[in-house]
Amino acid sequence: MDDKNVLLSAKPKPKKTFSDYWSRYSTVIIMVLMVIVFGILEPQAFMTSKNLIKVIEQSAITILLACGEFFAILLGGIDLSVGSTMALSGVVASRLLGFGFSTWAAMFVGILLLGVLVGTINGGLVNLTNLHPFIITLGTQSIFRGLTVILSDSRPVPATGFTQVFGGKLFGVVPIPILVALLVAAILTFFTLKCKAGRNLYAIGGNKQAAWFAGINVKRHTMLAFMISGVCASLAGMVNIARLASAEPAAGTGYETFAIASAIIGGTSFFGGVGMIPKVVLGGLIIGIINNGINMVGLSSYYQQIAMGSLIILAVTLDRFFGTNSRKR
Repeated sequence: MDDKNVLLSAKPKPKKTFSDYWSRYSTVIIMVLMVIVFGILEPQAFMTSKNLIKVIEQSAITILLACGEFFAILLGGIDLSVGSTMALSGVVASRLLGFGFSTWAAMFVGILLLGVLVGTINGGLVNLTNLHPFIITLGTQSIFRGLTVILSDSRPVPATGFTQVFGGKLFGVVPIPILVALLVAAILTFFTLKCKAGRNLYAIGGNKQAAWFAGINVKRHTMLAFMISGVCASLAGMVNIARLASAEPAAGTGYETFAIASAIIGGTSFFGGVGMIPKVVLGGLIIGIINNGINMVGLSSYYQQIAMGSLIILAVTLDRFFGTNSRKR
């Protein structure tokens, strides 16, 4: 084939559209804008290295919850029980400490066993009833919160043992919760990008029927997604009681909103099949920046709720209008 034929057969590269740029850079742009806004409003307090580390540390719980929530949303569903699971795991682990269990044994039960159990219940009910996960997890949210209140007798349960595990700092500088959140995010990033099961979750979220015809066990992967969500929420519960040195029965109330907002702002499509864990981490940091910044400027915590709701609506709306190209990831 001569040079002329090569030139004729070569296809021009498609031009980049706004959807392409939005899909790739939206999360970073939003985070930079938030930093700039609060940096201008409160430069002396907000822009210090001490406060920025504090923001990341406070965002660790949100990041953990969001990483689990990501998998439920990736399938085109949702998990509203993550906040209640976080509280329940904290109370269970704290009670086990009181019964003489070691810190590591209590943590094992609180994270792995309880997290897997919660995920099995949520995923199993979704598979059994074929109802939307919104309905199932709305119900289990109340059930898990009720169990939390019963097991705690509506009072804080001491958990000083966990402070030694998750409450310290590496080399006296980096808080352990930050390391835990980043480690979990790294593991889940590897799982979604390099493992067959992780890639199958994207296929199911993109088109469940096509995935089924391709031989993917949809119900098994649905169970797996909710198990991951349960384990991440339970791990967030361990980090939370380590920070507070006690398990609060009301812990995690409303945190499902933070988790959903982090995932959506991080570019995870509410319609399934699209998203990346690193962007979810940035979404969690954005939530932390907003909460910290609102406190810094002296506004009421009610404004945090307004900000969260507005960001969720805006992010889903933009995904609805610009999500066609973004689904290519």
